[in-house]
Amino acid sequence: MPASLDRWETSVRDVPPVRSSLAETDSAQSGHLAEVALVALKLGCFAFGGPAAHIAMLREEVVVRRHWLSEQEFLDLLGITNLIPGPNSTEMVIHCSYRRAGWPGFLVGGVLFIFPAAAIVLVLAWLYVRWGSVPAAIWLLEGVKPVLLAIIGQAIWNLGKLAIRRTSRIVLASTVFLLYLAGVHELLLLTGAALAMLVFRNGRRRAESFALAPVGAFVTSTFPVSSASPSVSLLELFLTFLKIGSVLYGSGYVLLAFLRRDFVERLGWLTDQQLLDAIAVGQVTPGPVFTTATFIGYLVAGLPGAVLATIAIFLPAFVFVAAIRPVAPRLRRSARLASLLDGLNVAAVALMAGVLWELGRPVIREPLSGFVAIGALVALVRFRVNSAWFIVVGGAIGVATRLV
Repeated sequence: MPASLDRWETSVRDVPPVRSSLAETDSAQSGHLAEVALVALKLGCFAFGGPAAHIAMLREEVVVRRHWLSEQEFLDLLGITNLIPGPNSTEMVIHCSYRRAGWPGFLVGGVLFIFPAAAIVLVLAWLYVRWGSVPAAIWLLEGVKPVLLAIIGQAIWNLGKLAIRRTSRIVLASTVFLLYLAGVHELLLLTGAALAMLVFRNGRRRAESFALAPVGAFVTSTFPVSSASPSVSLLELFLTFLKIGSVLYGSGYVLLAFLRRDFVERLGWLTDQQLLDAIAVGQVTPGPVFTTATFIGYLVAGLPGAVLATIAIFLPAFVFVAAIRPVAPRLRRSARLASLLDGLNVAAVALMAGVLWELGRPVIREPLSGFVAIGALVALVRFRVNSAWFIVVGGAIGVATRLV
């Protein structure tokens, strides 16, 4: 056999079959999707305490433990996610899931983060309708709160080391923190911090054309109080929650204002007490606070209402993330846009610190809670213990102290 032909046959044998390569790619993609599903489901079951705590736990999973993103990439996503309406922690889960497993991850990650919380809230709504209260859920949160403080504190420390590295950023972060405690709206602080960083880096150039204030920031939801019929329209229920999910910024208190305006004043489907109970259930259960919609939907229209309300309030989050996703990588490439992004990142960390301050003051006054918070923080920082274990232990302590 000629040497040239022998070399050709050898080279052909060495080429891996195309089908095998595709199979390996499919297998890797499937493995990534399974990993996304596991992380989202875990967070959906154990992420108590609101967006700041959720984001801290998400960072531990996708940056520290699994290395899906770098600290800078996570921080950049957090900065731009704060600019869009809707549940920011849910949107961050969707972003990170897409980065790991593409469009299948986009859907699976978002749905599995929402589903456990919605299911738990649905059960609590059934119990509430049957017995009128859910005290055990309140006791559970009381035990979990100190652990949440430690988780948020750890995230602030690590993200802050990256985002707040210079004197100018320390000053900016301190200003945002103090203004947040003074009651200034989060969106104004985010936009102001981004523009301040741009002006600082580029002198006194005009920065108006680079402002990233989203359209939803100027949308209001004021409706006249009407004598609406107490009968419930599923279509109106769906459209009302779709509107709220599309324009809502801010904390659970802002959500309370939107819900009261629509469901108590305009439609007359809820009483003030029912609304407060719905907000409380959304706060004390794991996963996104927006599952308050599941509770309200069940109260006013049973299981169909719960399903429609849940879909409606979360649907805009998927749309917004899909729309803003292509923008995220480009921001860091432009010097001017990178300045805006750095300002957003500083403000995002400062806002997390503000939330920690507000949550922490009443908690650490109790000796047992203070001990649990400090112990959990030391263990998380020094030994990197999985935070889910602390949440389980904290919840058990909360229930046990009420039953003893």
